[in-house]
Amino acid sequence: MMPTSDDQGTIDLVHQSLWDESDASVPTAGDERIDRRIRELIAASEPLASDVRIEELSVEVRARIDGLGALQRHTFDSTVTEIMVNGDGTVWVERRGALERTDQHLEAGEVEHLVRRLAASVGRRVDLTHPSVDVRLADGSRLHAIIPPLAVDGPCITIRRFAAQVIAINEMAPPEMCSHLRAAIRDGKTIIIAGATSSGKTTMLNALGAEIEPDTRIVTIEDAAELRLPGRHVVRLETRNATEGTAAVGLRELARHALRMRPDRIICGEMRGAEALDLVQAMNTGHRGSLSTIHANSPSDAMRRIETLMLLGDADLPLAAIREQLASCIDMVVMMGRASEGSRQVVEIANVPDRPTSGWSLDTVFGAEVSRS
Repeated sequence: MMPTSDDQGTIDLVHQSLWDESDASVPTAGDERIDRRIRELIAASEPLASDVRIEELSVEVRARIDGLGALQRHTFDSTVTEIMVNGDGTVWVERRGALERTDQHLEAGEVEHLVRRLAASVGRRVDLTHPSVDVRLADGSRLHAIIPPLAVDGPCITIRRFAAQVIAINEMAPPEMCSHLRAAIRDGKTIIIAGATSSGKTTMLNALGAEIEPDTRIVTIEDAAELRLPGRHVVRLETRNATEGTAAVGLRELARHALRMRPDRIICGEMRGAEALDLVQAMNTGHRGSLSTIHANSPSDAMRRIETLMLLGDADLPLAAIREQLASCIDMVVMMGRASEGSRQVVEIANVPDRPTSGWSLDTVFGAEVSRS
């Protein structure tokens, strides 16, 4: 349950006391000495508190130390999908697609300590030589943090949270679109999901992936493992950033690994670089029914962007050959967008022509262009 305002006051007080006692470097709660000190501070703050209440509050304080610190309170609200701390210490959340400023204000030292602790929990570090980090936390949330000098006004945190349950297609599209998309998955169509940042691309990718037959061998490749597919034969691969003593492993290398793992379908969290060439070539060599997302403003823009990314993989490949490959393997583009109330919805479905055309003139099956015709 989310702590009440009275609970939060006690939690804040005890956490600040621990912070002061440890010279602004709160230790990790992992031994009885620290847990005992937490209970002592709670009892001092609330002399009439029962043993049950002291234990409940101590759990919340430990969440401050081992969890998301002062941001932990927002994880109790399942409608919060994004938690953001700006350089000035203000805290914002995204709830049901809308941004809201909270009543919290964090000091820069507390934010930097939180960033360093969360990064260290997954074997990463954040300092002047490594002033940013992008990692997946233990609960599956994705953390991005950046500190000065790159963040001019102070350290910034963005945490994207993911629903415990996969959202179904029918929550993002009307019945006719749902039937069309389910038929496309069943028929092994290769689908690209396009849209702006936070438009629901990954959510739709999860929803479409959940429609694949459960015994299908799927290999997923992602920067940060966000997909939660219910199939019984899913292999998940995740990129790795370079650290001291270890080399980076990018999406392109993962795409090549995926091809050697006998996949029926390959799902790429997002096409964003030269790996597009390897993925498209894989789709052209028997791995139909693959899925991916891409940042784009329209279905035709999505195809042009994939062209550009493929050129990053092999600048000597003629554009005509790239277009031929795309037209022969990608069947459909699903465009995501936000409704007026903030919900993420399918706004257009377009079929890719068998032969490439100048400017990629796609055949819109559902969407604004159809309603105008």
